[in-house]
Amino acid sequence: VGNYKRTVKRIDDGHRLCNDLMNCIHERARIEKVYAQQLTEWAKRWKQLVEKGPQYGTVERAWCAFMSEAEKVSELHLEVKGSLMNEDFEKIKNWQKEAFHKQMMGGFKETKEAEDGFRKAQKPWAKKLKEVEAAKKAYHAACKEEKLAVSRETNSKADPALNPEQLKKLQDKVERSKQDVLKTKEKYEKSLKELDNATPQYMENMEQVFEQCQQFEEKRLRFFREVLLEVQKHLDLSNVASYKNIYRELEQNIKTADAVEDLRWFRANQGPGMSMNWPQFEEWSADLNRTLSRREKKKASDGVTLTGINQTGDQASQPNKHSSSLSVQSNTVQSVQSSYNPFEDEEDTGSTVSEKEDNKIKNVSSYEKNQSYPTDWSDEESNNPFSSTDANGDTNPFDEDTSPAMEVRVRALYDYEGQEQDELSFKAG
Repeated sequence: VGNYKRTVKRIDDGHRLCNDLMNCIHERARIEKVYAQQLTEWAKRWKQLVEKGPQYGTVERAWCAFMSEAEKVSELHLEVKGSLMNEDFEKIKNWQKEAFHKQMMGGFKETKEAEDGFRKAQKPWAKKLKEVEAAKKAYHAACKEEKLAVSRETNSKADPALNPEQLKKLQDKVERSKQDVLKTKEKYEKSLKELDNATPQYMENMEQVFEQCQQFEEKRLRFFREVLLEVQKHLDLSNVASYKNIYRELEQNIKTADAVEDLRWFRANQGPGMSMNWPQFEEWSADLNRTLSRREKKKASDGVTLTGINQTGDQASQPNKHSSSLSVQSNTVQSVQSSYNPFEDEEDTGSTVSEKEDNKIKNVSSYEKNQSYPTDWSDEESNNPFSSTDANGDTNPFDEDTSPAMEVRVRALYDYEGQEQDELSFKAG
């Protein structure tokens, strides 16, 4: 009696299991999303590094194919995340809402119906069982009383001091106890027989309610199996044609890498095959020695002064002739193509080099692909752009000022760690 509660509890467990399955799918979808985001970030960062790095030619394209693969796989995993949440998660949520109906007083309608059905089926049999238990208890008590009366009677016969009247009372009690035993036994057997007769109907009624619970649970189990199969299909990228194509294309891109072709390209563009620029006689030009405009002079009166800026390329042979006073912003360490002449085609309107230079922020890399290697390689003191003597005989060019008027980008030729508080630390490039 009452053991049907395990079957009733299974209905509540089914509702909780729906929540557990939804949480499980939700966590997996979150993992798919994070993985997709990490793939995208990884691909973006390394694509920039490879493109700006020293690798070139077909091997570079093969290397970049890995980043393209990551971006495509990222899209597929985002699709997996969308399928898990928009299809599987929502399907379970809707099924749970349709299968379980909450009551105003708490609990579920299905649970209450099962509970009432089992209780109604068990109530008549439980009542008869209670009668059997009472009859059994009365019969056992009568047997105990009979045994006690017989024992007293036996002991009294051996006692000479006991008068006949007392002995007669003991014998009468034995007789009455035997009759009580017969009566209680008959009642016990009768109630037990009635219980046995009611058992088949009781079993039938209980099984009827139990089968209803079984059918309800069967729907849930079949539904779970169906959902899990759909989840498996959404997670299994091995059967997705586009997923296979990604790696087929990746393999093809890697196989197209050709060392001979890359070496030929490098010879033609960076080696003996490249177009030469042999030194030729050049006339002196007044433009190379011109000073800044009046407007620029006025602006350049404040700020950090950089002297002895060396010309590169064709002007490398005249390192100190064309030096001028320029203020340079102390935190500007971005690179400038060494072949660029900062004084070329300047108008008197005071346009600065920083206005002509592209402001695009470069990605941090160990190398830059098309970095210009300086032709000014002399270690002579006269080539030092940071010499302590100002070209114009002015004061210390490194006096700090909070409002530099003009800025020019420079390239660090070597790594340097600042030794003093007022010195900068920088990396080559």
